[in-house]
Amino acid sequence: QVQLVESGGGLVQPGGSLRLSCKAPESIVDIHAMGWFRQAPGRRRELVAGITSTGNPGYVDSVEGRFTIARDDPKNTVYLQMDSLKPEDTAVYYCYADIGATTQRYWGKGTQVTVSS
Repeated sequence: QVQLVESGGGLVQPGGSLRLSCKAPESIVDIHAMGWFRQAPGRRRELVAGITSTGNPGYVDSVEGRFTIARDDPKNTVYLQMDSLKPEDTAVYYCYADIGATTQRYWGKGTQVTVSS
């Protein structure tokens, strides 16, 4: 079982910034797409941002222009830089990685992001 380890969540005021990180074991050499979902209380989990193995990013409309996804392949790490945060960004954020010939998706355990004054 592949364990993805997330970090960087916390409490921030509206307009502030946070940077999430998600690291896969460095022994893994075949990682395809990586990205982030989020789930707010009472809502479905939604895709926030993804990045392909060639570095092409994609974002949900609600975060376009505020969030930036990046990956560091030698470190098997994906980042989510979140700027101009809004209360509606409050959620548990989960990272994922599609690994191996079958592109099986693995998940992190989630990190809480709370945007509140």
